[in-house]
Amino acid sequence: METNLIGGASNYCYLQKFRLYETRSNFYMIGRDKNRTLCRVLKIDRLEPSELVVLEDSTTYSESECVDLLRRIHEGNKSTGGLKFVTICYGIVGFIKFLGPHYMLLITKRRKIGAICGHTVYSITKSEMIPIPNSTVQSNMTNSKNENRYKKLLCTVDLTRDFFFSYSYHVMHSLQKNLSCNETGQGHYESMFVWNEFLTRGIRNNLKNTLWTVALVYGFFKQVKLSVPGREFKLALIARRSRHYAGTRYLKRGVNEKGRVANDVETEQIMFEDVPEEQPVQISSVVQNRGSIPLFWSQETSRLNIKPDIMLSRKDQNFEATKLHFENLVKRYGSPIIILNLIKSREKKPRETILRAEFANAIRFINKSLPEENRLKFLHWDLHKHSRKATNVLALLGRVASYALNLTGIFYCQVMPSSSSKGLLNGSCFEERDGDYSLENPSSDNVSKLDSEIAKAECDANQNQSINVPMFQSGVLRTNCIDCLDRTNVAQYAYGLVALGHQLHALGYMESPSIDLDNPLAEDLMRIYETMGDTLALQYGGSAAHNKIFSERRGQWKAATQSQEFFRTLQRYYSNAYMDAEKQDAINVFLGHFQPQQGKPALWELDSDQHCDVGRRGPDLVENARSFIKRSLSDGNLRCENESPVAANIGYSKPLSEKEGGVNNGLSDSNPEISTCESDISYSRYTPSMPCRKLFKDVEEYQCFESNHICYDEHGDACSCSNFLDMDWLSTSGNSCEEDLCDRSSAGLSSENLGNDVKIETTISASESGSSLKGRSQTGSSDDIAGGFPDRFVQWVMSGEMLFH
Repeated sequence: METNLIGGASNYCYLQKFRLYETRSNFYMIGRDKNRTLCRVLKIDRLEPSELVVLEDSTTYSESECVDLLRRIHEGNKSTGGLKFVTICYGIVGFIKFLGPHYMLLITKRRKIGAICGHTVYSITKSEMIPIPNSTVQSNMTNSKNENRYKKLLCTVDLTRDFFFSYSYHVMHSLQKNLSCNETGQGHYESMFVWNEFLTRGIRNNLKNTLWTVALVYGFFKQVKLSVPGREFKLALIARRSRHYAGTRYLKRGVNEKGRVANDVETEQIMFEDVPEEQPVQISSVVQNRGSIPLFWSQETSRLNIKPDIMLSRKDQNFEATKLHFENLVKRYGSPIIILNLIKSREKKPRETILRAEFANAIRFINKSLPEENRLKFLHWDLHKHSRKATNVLALLGRVASYALNLTGIFYCQVMPSSSSKGLLNGSCFEERDGDYSLENPSSDNVSKLDSEIAKAECDANQNQSINVPMFQSGVLRTNCIDCLDRTNVAQYAYGLVALGHQLHALGYMESPSIDLDNPLAEDLMRIYETMGDTLALQYGGSAAHNKIFSERRGQWKAATQSQEFFRTLQRYYSNAYMDAEKQDAINVFLGHFQPQQGKPALWELDSDQHCDVGRRGPDLVENARSFIKRSLSDGNLRCENESPVAANIGYSKPLSEKEGGVNNGLSDSNPEISTCESDISYSRYTPSMPCRKLFKDVEEYQCFESNHICYDEHGDACSCSNFLDMDWLSTSGNSCEEDLCDRSSAGLSSENLGNDVKIETTISASESGSSLKGRSQTGSSDDIAGGFPDRFVQWVMSGEMLFH
């Protein structure tokens, strides 16, 4: 399978610049390498009104031979106008068809944004969409109202913002995978991080190569030069957003039946020496992950409610989708998988606590079937509660990061000049260990090898010896809050700071692997992560991230911070309520989840993005798509290669069972789920008061970072130490449940965590729009950030209540 490499693996030539010409009957694209030493020719038929016909000349031409070829084409077409120059471009983004002709998407201007070991990474500064057929053969649909509306919709996907690519470096993969795997050809386009996979599928399958296309990654890329005393280094921060189950905040939540989660982003921090290209370069990377809570849950977009209720939309009793998600993480990153859950532990009106409890149930259930060494490692920590003092939050998160890094390790190696270009593409940097240390499918033997390598490297470092032994990452830290934007970004910065210390230590730049929060490097890194957080938040949430902790850390005026946070809340609300539907439609068209067809309903005539299955499951789905459910509960909009429907083996939850003896059998407090077609019924549930010691099945099985802060249970029972309830004690059906009671810990309780026994009553009432929870707890309040605004307006913004009664 040929890639965009020409002249064989020994020449390392890639098509990087293209010139597009046209005649009445054909487009001719001339591609050449960076050094202008060789050219290739692509011909696209313009007389076919609806089908895409692309032919590639297998001959490799010199520049002079190519000029002569163009002259002969011009002479042969003089009678119809000859050969005309159209544009210079830098790669094909793909081809797309709506109701009329095919269109070709081109990159017409690019900008260098970084380089990894000599491999340049670019962003797009200008793109064009060019219709393929000649105007004389275009169908009547070409300028139809719907056709123009689809074109306008596609153009709302701004390729000049947050898309990046490279001709010679597989930027859709981590550094470790690029160095240790031999994957070639179109396999790179199958990556979950290549957003134009669908747009390029036709030409790739036709030509059996990727010479003419570029693989676009969507997310964030920033490279900077930093320094420690006496030495400089380069740092690149890369965020890759998954194309699976992609979309906007309220329209894509939770998990789909294939285990894909919303807002799934891989973050990689690469740092390497700033040395001339002819010298060996030490390089290191660390990868972390963020993604929506992998349960079936949703929130309905509302123009009157700024904080919609959280609804567990389905009940997957065996957590099959959740299990698939974590199996995919293991396949991508190896073991262990460390989950850092930052959502709230206590609320006046249960919202986040609903998911907190069910997430704990899911991990408990999954871990029961796993051997001890492969169990998910689960950490609950309420960041909002502890965010009063930014320094304390970052310090505590730093302890979590250190714990995670000790389990996963980091990637480090030394790349020789002669192998840097080749090695970064096909894993040739490791002669004897080729492929053994891939982030994918690591065996237990390989894990032990990694441990021994890391231990040896640490020993060498302690003896002030040069570290040349490769180090490899196995496993990943997965962080989430509700949106996986604001709190998650703070946690990822804390992890990145600790990781940077380990990376600098591995390269021999620092004697100790720790970086103090007051170190100038910490401030530099914080600004980069803050920029990344803003970018990812705009993509998914519609506004920049809430950076209260970062602002307070820098000493920003409190009133200015409060005002900024308040107006970002309003900006996010406006985007979610008024703009996200069209944005979601544009994403679905770009990714190929919806493909327009004549005689079928138009995209804007459907009420939900279940339209991704129109044409695959028959007309009945169209009626279902017009239901009152506004978000997709479909197979996640994943279109298979064979375009066959995905069989879902996860059903909706059973109706609530009748109460026996005052307890709802088969109903977990963590499952406040009621079918939207049921009549209005109220249920009350009661949690008896109990001594603090009964909150934990086995105090000794927990590992506490700090007695009143974080607790970890490798068996999956982990929650915040202060909030864990013996789940088996409440449920006779085997389904676990958890209530947020009071801040307690298993040992060394501080005075602020001592409390009386607590009772909680929760009322669930069903409505035709879903289920809502109303309850009381003894603690919890919202921060007042709205001085100077009317009380009713403030209540609307902060609590999500109706603005007008």
